[in-house]
Amino acid sequence: MRAVIQRVSEAHVITNGSLIAKINRGLLVLVAVDPADTQDDVDWLAGKIVRLRIFPDVQGVMNLSVQDIHGEILVVSQFTLLASTKKGNRPSYSRAAPPELAKHIYDTFVTTLATHLGKPVQTGIFGANMKVHLINDGPVTIIIDTKLRE
Repeated sequence: MRAVIQRVSEAHVITNGSLIAKINRGLLVLVAVDPADTQDDVDWLAGKIVRLRIFPDVQGVMNLSVQDIHGEILVVSQFTLLASTKKGNRPSYSRAAPPELAKHIYDTFVTTLATHLGKPVQTGIFGANMKVHLINDGPVTIIIDTKLRE
């Protein structure tokens, strides 16, 4: 799995002109599923995201997690995070899991993330054309790949 995590003061998703999900202070997580991803990847990534200390403490040091600040999380599926641009100018998406597998792992990830966070997680609509609006706070943007475990 590959995820782009953005610290936000607010974020929301619109599909077909309708507001689908909205959060205030917390994390916007864009996530892509690789065909080789397993429950281990889901568990590791969900735990890492919830414990990631990227919110400022009273001294202004990034020392608090989304859990510590009682923040919210919005998860949006984005298979294009696994694009390969090695050949030519048209990205290849062959490294992304097929939709049926990706949806299953995505849904499992959202459920696992909510369990780790201790409250529901907001989501976009898997596979839909979405308009994602956010105010990136910092800006702080982190990329995590479960295959690298950095």
